[in-house]
Amino acid sequence: MAEDRAERDEEEAAMERLVAVRAAVQTSDAPRVAALLEPLHAADIADLLEQIDPDERDALLALWHPADAGEALGEVLSELSDSIREEVIESLPQERVAEAMRELETDDVVDILEDLDEPAQEKILEALDDSDRVAVEQALSYPEYSAGRLMQRETVVGPEHWTVGEAIDHMRSADWLPDQFYHVILTDPRMKPVGYVTLGRILSSGRDVRLKDIAEDSFRTVSATDPEADVAYIFNQYHLISCPVVDENGRLVGVITIDDAMNVLDEEHQEDMLRLAGVGDESTVADGPIETVKQRLPWLVANLFTASFSALVISQFQSTIAGLVALAALMPIVASTGGIAGTQSLAVAVRALATRDLTRANAGRVVRRELTAGMLNGLGLALILGLAGVLIFGDWHLGMVLALAMIVNQIVAALGGVLVPLTLERLGLDPALASGTFVTTLTDVMGYFAFLGLATLVLL
Repeated sequence: MAEDRAERDEEEAAMERLVAVRAAVQTSDAPRVAALLEPLHAADIADLLEQIDPDERDALLALWHPADAGEALGEVLSELSDSIREEVIESLPQERVAEAMRELETDDVVDILEDLDEPAQEKILEALDDSDRVAVEQALSYPEYSAGRLMQRETVVGPEHWTVGEAIDHMRSADWLPDQFYHVILTDPRMKPVGYVTLGRILSSGRDVRLKDIAEDSFRTVSATDPEADVAYIFNQYHLISCPVVDENGRLVGVITIDDAMNVLDEEHQEDMLRLAGVGDESTVADGPIETVKQRLPWLVANLFTASFSALVISQFQSTIAGLVALAALMPIVASTGGIAGTQSLAVAVRALATRDLTRANAGRVVRRELTAGMLNGLGLALILGLAGVLIFGDWHLGMVLALAMIVNQIVAALGGVLVPLTLERLGLDPALASGTFVTTLTDVMGYFAFLGLATLVLL
């Protein structure tokens, strides 16, 4: 109860702040804008920018000039959704964008630049320092959605023979340390990582202790060309907080930190949900009507074709429906309940495939579980629907047909929900991309066929 109240209070405060910011923008009150935004986290400012219209957004950014303008704007840009970020960058003077880029870590710069067109990329790259530009260009040379795009080049490295004291003296004297790091990476003379030590172990150990004697057991590396989804899986599976990235020769080229890996997991989860719903993998509430139509219309058109299979099945039983009109009212119940069951099974299967909890090794067990669950769900629903058919229509034959059709469709839904994504995954396709359409079509077709087919055999 207290949590709900706190959440409502936070929402009300955010709404009041949004109203106040809009009022300050309308009156061009720059000091008021600065006072309202100054205490906010960059993520909260990004949320605010995503909630207002483009004209208001441009006016707000023109009025907002914090003391640490470059760093503040850079942090906000890194928090914005891709579509809004591109609009913001296009609306801002290039000098201001370049200043913001210079304040960011290389991984954040790469994340922003990879979504821009080439002319915009070139303008920002030209404004970067030589070392930063080389690092960003090298990261952009790696495949999209790879570890090389995800990593930051700023790393804290020490020879494997160093002591704790030498590492501490090195970090105290360095003026280029990244804003966030969790390990000192140990390398051999060829710059190949051989281990890492957490800052906590360094701070709690004596100066004479050798770093390799307190190195972490969790040490592992990833290749710069590894898919970012595999990297996120490794972080989640082995509870890593950072991971060195190596090139094709095994030499250290960067490091990935847990915040970036968790962002990938979050994006993968969002993409799966959006694809299952057939609205594209980049849909946001900030999209305009045209973008929304482009993302959704192809799937609606595809659904028109798949729905025709259901219409074809129904058309084969016209005489059955004409002989007993009640069937027309009852058959959507069987089909829709199967569709819901299929979606339930599908959501679990797609997520399990994404997290690699569902593999070839345990696929048989999962299929048997879904089959058993489908049969039990079908029996429970059959009992309810069969009794309703008898009581409402006074015909136990109709009740039996409803019950049997429900059992069949629940089994089909349960199996389809897991077998369809497994098959697509085996074929090298994204299980979330088209599974929903296939499963819905399967449950609709089989639901109508089972119900009308049994009705033809039993009732007529």
